[in-house]
Amino acid sequence: MENIGKIARERLSLLFDSGAFTELDALRMERDESAAVVCAHGYVEGQAVYAFAQASDVNNGVMGKNTAGKINRLYHLAAKTGAPIVGVYDSNGVFVDGTADALAAYGKLIASAANISGVVPQISVVAGVCAGSAALMAASADFVIATEKAELYLTPPYGTNAAKPETAAKAGVVAAVCEDDAAAMAKVKALLRKLPANNIEGAPITEFDEPAAVCTKENLLAGIADADSADVLYEAYGDSVETVLATVRGQSVGIITTCGSADAITAADASKMARFVRTCDAFSIPVLTVVDTIGFADDTDAAVNGSLRAMTQLCGAYAEATTVKIALIAGEACGAAFSAIAGRGAGSDYVLAWEQAAIAPMRPEGAVEFLWHDKLKGAADVNAKRAELAKEYKSTLASAEKAAQLGVVDAVISASATRQAVCSALEMLEGKRVSGMPKKHSNIPF
Repeated sequence: MENIGKIARERLSLLFDSGAFTELDALRMERDESAAVVCAHGYVEGQAVYAFAQASDVNNGVMGKNTAGKINRLYHLAAKTGAPIVGVYDSNGVFVDGTADALAAYGKLIASAANISGVVPQISVVAGVCAGSAALMAASADFVIATEKAELYLTPPYGTNAAKPETAAKAGVVAAVCEDDAAAMAKVKALLRKLPANNIEGAPITEFDEPAAVCTKENLLAGIADADSADVLYEAYGDSVETVLATVRGQSVGIITTCGSADAITAADASKMARFVRTCDAFSIPVLTVVDTIGFADDTDAAVNGSLRAMTQLCGAYAEATTVKIALIAGEACGAAFSAIAGRGAGSDYVLAWEQAAIAPMRPEGAVEFLWHDKLKGAADVNAKRAELAKEYKSTLASAEKAAQLGVVDAVISASATRQAVCSALEMLEGKRVSGMPKKHSNIPF
């Protein structure tokens, strides 16, 4: 029995403190063999955690009714005790015997995962083959971490790269691809350090070091987040937006920035942001949104790719979220982008703006054409005059100071004062309490 499930136990030992854990249902059988999963309870940096690891050395890790029963019991225990659950996937599928028995078992598991979604954190680690129903279950977790050897797919993608973890990362399914099992478990631990045990408890407060850099556009995260605390997630998905789980003075904060690219926010960017906001909101982790964007993509390709639907999802995610929401305008925040993710209409509790920020119904170049067209008439160099007027517009009607005068912005600050301003806002809003209207859920257009 010692060598059965050896790889699964080794993976679990990488997760738990000192490699120690209590195995649950160790003797349960599946068709006269050991069930192809190791279920465990232990502690990760002092926090109670449940975990299971599929045993690829037992019938190739295939799922049967009793194997699913072991995992399902773990979900029920996690729900009862309010502890996170980590699943390690490495299986060649289910028993194929002509019946729907194994499929029904997986259906129960998927339902169990859905039932505790938003109640306790769920993290999936795809360390081998994860296909079909297992892929659906793994992808339903709050975060999916994959190793470079992982294969993640619904149906066999013969002769293609569709099963590679990099493909799932580009599709927004995998939050991070790690070199090996040890690196994947280190990433899981880093996430668990920033997550509460459940949706009732607060996120743990950790020790921290002050950032070495002063906040600038180039050192945005390094100047706001505690030193070495930032975990960048979904880096391969949504090129114009960055989503980061970090700490600020030891407190967990979800940071979203639109400052990394000159491109417009695409459907993928919007979906990435919406998912991250909902994850943070489920566990009452404050969200800091840093905005400098030309706005939402509005060309034909964007429309065909579902940009309007995705942007509406994003609006709904921000508006519905009741966690602390702080916005920082670090450049341009014009038009619908400001309304959706930064303004008080999006539910921002506190809005900061850098001194050179521009906040207006439309971008300066368009505003000049619309508002000051007469000033462009007769110009010897129309382009130069337009640029001059756009600069004037940004410093007057669209300025951060003007927005503050109109009550749209709470404070105008220098870039170097950003961390202190964010810390003060987090401290001020720490006791935020919101009661929503009685309903099952909002109907966000998926």
